[in-house]
Amino acid sequence: MDDSDVVKPDGYKFESLGWVRDGSESTSTKNVYKKGYHVTEATVLTNNNHPVSLFSKIHSSNEKGFTSINNITFSAMERAAALFEKATFVMDRGYDDNKMFLKLDSMNQDYVIRLTAKRKLLYHNKWVFATELRSRRKGKVKLPLFYKGKRHEAYLSHVKVQITASRKDIYLVLVYGITDQPMMLATNKEIKSKDDVIKIAKLYFSRWRIEEYFRCKKQMFQFENFRVRKLKAINALNFYITLCMAFLAHISMKPETNALKVAIIKTADPIKVKISFCYYRLAKGISGILSYAKEGIRLWFRTKRPAYRQLCLKLAV
Repeated sequence: MDDSDVVKPDGYKFESLGWVRDGSESTSTKNVYKKGYHVTEATVLTNNNHPVSLFSKIHSSNEKGFTSINNITFSAMERAAALFEKATFVMDRGYDDNKMFLKLDSMNQDYVIRLTAKRKLLYHNKWVFATELRSRRKGKVKLPLFYKGKRHEAYLSHVKVQITASRKDIYLVLVYGITDQPMMLATNKEIKSKDDVIKIAKLYFSRWRIEEYFRCKKQMFQFENFRVRKLKAINALNFYITLCMAFLAHISMKPETNALKVAIIKTADPIKVKISFCYYRLAKGISGILSYAKEGIRLWFRTKRPAYRQLCLKLAV
């Protein structure tokens, strides 16, 4: 799960336009805010690790009747739980909130959530900062991985703790060697072996797929370049894009020898033979194929018309 933004810096007439953090221009040391909307998204990974959206909603704190972003996030959680009964929710630091932990516990769901430096944990009956536990330990489990387009060697460690919200036993998984400060992951999944620790880390790093999902929506489908003004219409456009992205996921799962998939990739004329995220080339290939349809799709289907089209007038007596 993750949040994104749709910025309309020059907009004035859009319904309930608010202020959002522009993720494309903000950095770790500076936040840039512009007029726009929040986007809450929940995706599931296919068997070839491509994201498909389960929940996508564009919203604003200026909407009439708006309560909180947490309520929208909870709606996304409930949608996923209804579809899968039991799922593992993977979230970034923005979701390190006691309300999130309590909600997931009440739904009996698993989670892997990255913690912030402010998080306190109960360790040996004492409340300590997660950063303090991080500095006491060293990574012992080696994990080679591919993250954000680069190859890394991570080193993992874990310790059993309790979370502030419910005081339930969880595990703090520490990941060294990827970022300047080691990552701190909280999970309620059982850890009994080295393989379990590696699995937790891989689950978190799979979250990067939703970042690629947002980027593809904005680059290939011009997600931010809409002109409709009402939030209902904006969400309708977002729904159509979600369907298109789901179709790309459907094509991506087909075998490499599939005739349609081969034709699409050939039309896209890709530079690299193998890639890990194929939505871009599939969207480009489909766009190239449809560009030959100068008359649209109306000539591909026979139009059904009534047998008699003559205007009939009935006289009342």
